[in-house]
Amino acid sequence: MRFLLALLPFSLAAAQGAPTVEEARAFLDRVEAALFDLSAESGRASWVQATYITYDTELLAAAASERLINATVRFAQEAKRFDGVTLPPDLARKMKLLKLSLTMVTPRDPAKSAELTRLATGLESAYGKGKYCPEPGRCLDLQDITRINAESRDPRQLLDLWRGWRTISPPMRQDYRRFVELSNEGARELGFRDTGAMWRSKYDMPPEEFARELDRLWEQVKPLYVSLHAYVRWKLREKYGDIVPAAGPIPAHLLGNVWAQSWENLYPLLAPAGADPGYDLTKILKERKTGHLAMVKYGENFFLSLGFEPLPKTFWERSLFLKPRDREVVCHASAWNIDNVDDLRIKMCIEPTAEDFITIHHELGHNFYQRAYNKQPMLFRDSANDGFHEAIGDTIALSMTPEYLVQLGFLPSAPDPSKDTGLLLARALEKVAFLPFGLLIDQWRWKVFSGEIPPEKYNQAWWDLILKYQGIAPPAPRSEADFDPGAKYHVPANVPYTRYFLAHILQFQFHRALAQSAGRRGPLHRCSIYGSKEAGRKLIAMLEMGQSRPWQDALETLTGQRQMDATAINDYFAPLKKWLDEQNRGKPAGW
Repeated sequence: MRFLLALLPFSLAAAQGAPTVEEARAFLDRVEAALFDLSAESGRASWVQATYITYDTELLAAAASERLINATVRFAQEAKRFDGVTLPPDLARKMKLLKLSLTMVTPRDPAKSAELTRLATGLESAYGKGKYCPEPGRCLDLQDITRINAESRDPRQLLDLWRGWRTISPPMRQDYRRFVELSNEGARELGFRDTGAMWRSKYDMPPEEFARELDRLWEQVKPLYVSLHAYVRWKLREKYGDIVPAAGPIPAHLLGNVWAQSWENLYPLLAPAGADPGYDLTKILKERKTGHLAMVKYGENFFLSLGFEPLPKTFWERSLFLKPRDREVVCHASAWNIDNVDDLRIKMCIEPTAEDFITIHHELGHNFYQRAYNKQPMLFRDSANDGFHEAIGDTIALSMTPEYLVQLGFLPSAPDPSKDTGLLLARALEKVAFLPFGLLIDQWRWKVFSGEIPPEKYNQAWWDLILKYQGIAPPAPRSEADFDPGAKYHVPANVPYTRYFLAHILQFQFHRALAQSAGRRGPLHRCSIYGSKEAGRKLIAMLEMGQSRPWQDALETLTGQRQMDATAINDYFAPLKKWLDEQNRGKPAGW
């Protein structure tokens, strides 16, 4: 009711003549107050839906989400009235961000609006409930499949799991097609060509220029990826024989990950001779009996060492840290600020693994960022761009060096630098391998939203892009009866993915700048900012800006640069690139 009242004065004002700056200011004040309340309501309903998946919680979350989205769409449409008014920079930016604040815009038609929000909630829940049942009475959820993928080297078992997980998504196909239609209708009503064009408009530059910027960044790192791909391919061919081609794409099921998006689980197969780092973080966590709360405390303590304040008491009371035994939940890790102030939470099904230890740092990066900008006006309570949000926790994870593990008491001493090739390879299998995957998800969706990829070619286009960017191929025949994009959470959940590609670029750029601020010397991959208040001061200054300024200003605050720069990745992995090229000499590269 509150937001309906907020709209009424401006409808009346529209009939009274040209709008003024003061009317615009009053409009935005009322909008921000309404969105503050509606966002908290939707956040609470979504939290319950994600942590207690039932028919009723899905309906409640859909209803709350619809109220928030519809109000935001109304406000964005009302904001058009002020398009011809010369506004102060802060108000002009708020007007722009208001129009770009949604990833999904509901159509004006109430029936279509309700249908779209039901589809969105249902698609996410279908993914959350997804299981593969290889035989009656024995079903595997995503956690089970992920664990087996990480450890198994049986190609038949891996192929079965690869096929099995993708049985969850064909039922989503028609709902997703309708979702695209309705989402595009809402975006067009707001003045955008389609939903993908709306997403690309959020980056403080024209959509076409942003697309070219992504191409530029990819070209900077592509040679490193091609060298890594060539090495992984011939090593897997040594292990598996002719099922891995000498010069073609790598079969997707052999890369240690459900989606082949990162390859760190292959490290034991790929490790250089004599390059054993001398420790296994997963083994250390298990041997120390490090519980889930202790793992989260380690993550918090890193941020405290930089000068951040502790997490609130409610964080520990309200977060979901473990998978419940009595109900369905969405285990995909995420960070929440329910009330946009300090009701911070993470949702994870924590296991004592190195992967989850790193993920905790990543999710806490979101939480500390969310709290850093909580004194900004409501429309500025977000990251400079969405890649910044994803990058912060990962920037901290780059400081999880052997020296840092010594400081935690996990290791008696840091390994000799001669072991660095192995450490760099392990990190490249996680970070560099991800880059093309991080790019292609939205390449597919942008083309789907624009109509360049029609529904009858959803799956073919998906695998064409995977081949183009990753050099990976499906290990079994695929057809349009399949819907393999739906087997990746961010597609049915409608979460933009380019942010993850940007985050993988930005985290190294941030790390290089922060290491310099901390006065660290030596190879970039051995630098840790743990305990540096000077690095923390620069980081906090950037985070507190929120979205109040263009991302170029925020980037300059931290790094002194106004352009995203992938050369920091090349700096970080320079010793590895040299080693990979030596190992690959005389062997095919590319696909």
